[in-house]
Amino acid sequence: MNGGAGAEDLLRELAPQVLGVLMRRYAGLDSCEDAVQEALLAAATQWPATGLPDSPRAWLLTVATRRLTDILRSESARREREDAVSLATPPAVLAGADAWLAEGRTAGARGSDDTLTLLFLCCHPALTPSSQVALTLRAVGGLNTAEIAQAFVVPESTMAQRISRAKQQVRAAGARFTPPAAADREQRIRAVQQVLYLIFNEGYVASAGASLQRADLSAEGIRLARLLRRLLPDDAETAGLLALMLLTDARRAARVTPDGALVPLVEQDRTRWDRTLIAEGAGLIASTLATTSALGPYQLQAAIAAVHGEAASVTDTDWAEILTLYELLARVSPGSLVSLGKAVAVAMVHGPAAGLAATDELAGVLASHHRFHAVRGHLLEMSGDPVPAADAYRTAARYATNTAEKRYLDGQSRRLRRL
Repeated sequence: MNGGAGAEDLLRELAPQVLGVLMRRYAGLDSCEDAVQEALLAAATQWPATGLPDSPRAWLLTVATRRLTDILRSESARREREDAVSLATPPAVLAGADAWLAEGRTAGARGSDDTLTLLFLCCHPALTPSSQVALTLRAVGGLNTAEIAQAFVVPESTMAQRISRAKQQVRAAGARFTPPAAADREQRIRAVQQVLYLIFNEGYVASAGASLQRADLSAEGIRLARLLRRLLPDDAETAGLLALMLLTDARRAARVTPDGALVPLVEQDRTRWDRTLIAEGAGLIASTLATTSALGPYQLQAAIAAVHGEAASVTDTDWAEILTLYELLARVSPGSLVSLGKAVAVAMVHGPAAGLAATDELAGVLASHHRFHAVRGHLLEMSGDPVPAADAYRTAARYATNTAEKRYLDGQSRRLRRL
C-alpha cells in the first residue's frame, strides 16, 4: 500500500471489519473478499493524493459494496450467457446496495464481532493448517497474494491456488458467516490461536529461505493476537498467546548478526533485548496467571519465556522454575517438542548427563527433526564429548530447512572438529 505506514496500518485494521459487514449482509467469501481487496487497492492509490476521508471505514464500505455489485452482476450475466444455473444473489445486492451503507457507518462495535466471526471462518476445521494461515492472512490480515507468497517463499501462482482451494473447501463444507455453536466455540477459538501462532512462528523462524526471520510476518502475528485479545478480553489463553509472542519477539534484534547469522540464546547480547516488550509480556502473563485457575499451554510457554526475559544472563536464569513450568506444560499439553525443551531444563538443573538421558526417550519420534540433534549436540558438548557433539550438529544441519540455521549448525560441527 502506498499511503504511508499510518495509512497501511489503518487499512489492515479496517479490512476485516469491511469484509465482515459484506459477509454478514451478502455471504460469499470469494466475491466479498475480492471486492474488499479492490477497495483496499483503490484506497492505497487515492488516499495519498486526496488525504484520508472523514470516515475511512464508510469510504471502504462504499467502494467495496459497489465493487461487489459489479462482480455479482458480471457473474450473473456470464452464467446467463452460458445457460448455467443463475447465481443465487439477494436482490438487495443488485438493486440499491447503497441503501444500507449507513449501517456500515455506525456499526463499529458490531464490526469487531464480525472480525471474530471472520477469523472463525478462515480457521474452519475443513482446512489444513497451511490453508488456514493463508486465508487468514488474506482475509483478516489484508495481505495480497503476492505478499503472502513472498512471506512463505513460494511462487505467487502456488499461493493463489492455495487460497482459491481454501475458499472452495469452505464453501463445500457449507460454512456460513455465523459464530460457531456454543458447543464448538472453545475448539474454534483454539484453532484461531493456533493459526495466529503459526503466523508468528513463521516470521520468527522462517521454515525456508536464506533469512532466519521475517519481521513483517511476526509483526502481523502480534497485531492479529492483539486484535483477538480485544475481541476476547476474558480468555486467559488468548492473553497467554499474546504474552508469549511479545516475550519471544523481544529477543529478535539479538538473534542475528549484521550479516544475518544466527546467534543462540546463550550468546545473545541481552542489552539488545526489547525491555518494553518484555515488561508488557511479563506483566500480561503475571496478571493472567493470578486470575485464572485453568492453565493452558500458551500461558505456561509465556511464563517460561518471562523467566528467560527477566534474567540478566544465562547463569542468572532460574532454571529450576523453568523445569517446574515444563513439567506442568508436559501434563497440560504433552508432546515431543515440549519434552525436548524439558530435557534442556533438566540438563541445566541436574547436569548434561541427565538431560541426555531425557533426550534418549525422544530418539525415535524426533529422529528427523533438526532441533533434537541440535540439543543433543549442545548437551554432548556440555558433557565434554566434542566428537559425538560435532556429529550431532552435522546431523542437525542436514535436517534443517532454514539456511541461517543450517549454516550455524554446520559451523558448530566444524568448530568442534578443530578442537
